Amino acid sequence: MSQVPEPAAGALTVEQLSVRYGAVRAVKSVSLTVPLAGAVSIIGANGAGKTSTLKALMGLVPRDEGRIRLGEQELTRVRARDMVRHGIGYVPEGRRVFSGLSVEKNLLLGGYVRSWGGQSRGLLERVYGYFPMLGEMRARPGGALSGGQQQMLAIGRALMSQPRLILFDEPSMGLSPKLVDGILEILRRLRAEGLSLLLVEQNAGLAFEATDRCLVMENGEVVISGTCDELRDDARVRRSYLGL
Repeated sequence: MSQVPEPAAGALTVEQLSVRYGAVRAVKSVSLTVPLAGAVSIIGANGAGKTSTLKALMGLVPRDEGRIRLGEQELTRVRARDMVRHGIGYVPEGRRVFSGLSVEKNLLLGGYVRSWGGQSRGLLERVYGYFPMLGEMRARPGGALSGGQQQMLAIGRALMSQPRLILFDEPSMGLSPKLVDGILEILRRLRAEGLSLLLVEQNAGLAFEATDRCLVMENGEVVISGTCDELRDDARVRRSYLGL
């Protein structure tokens, strides 16, 4: 398999990232690069360390070792609440919407790094352009939405901060095939508009369709990496993750 590309201007560069929970080393020296306007996926079984990798990138769990950069910005010691200010959006596993707040207030909370005004109103309308259903339900509580609608809301909330890079944690989880197709269309649209994506998925088929490069994690380590076309043809990946 081909190696991780060299860092480029505007890229996310992760070097030797490790996460430890007590005596358990959940992530072991993971390195990756997401190019500017590029898309990379991480696949693997439950417990492989995928979600811990994203949480460590966002500063939501302590990083035992490693270095993180976005372009020329050094982010290794940046706190979780400030990562958004540096251009990284996050769509967490399980959506994590604020169930008692309206759709619109959920979205506005995603734009907390922006001052309210014409720009925020423009961002809201942009999100409603992506997801017209959210515009129709803007006054409805987030908890009253279906799983697919909540996923749209979680993505829209991340977009409200005008990120350069978005981290997606299992965006297809619990969704019907039709809704998964809709998520794929949104990921492709975001890429076409110049956003960089890092996608964690158990659905290898979606990962291969949405991204250019893929890493396979097992027991906290990257065991295979390469282009999605390379991994589609890899016998181990076909057997373990594509059911072929």
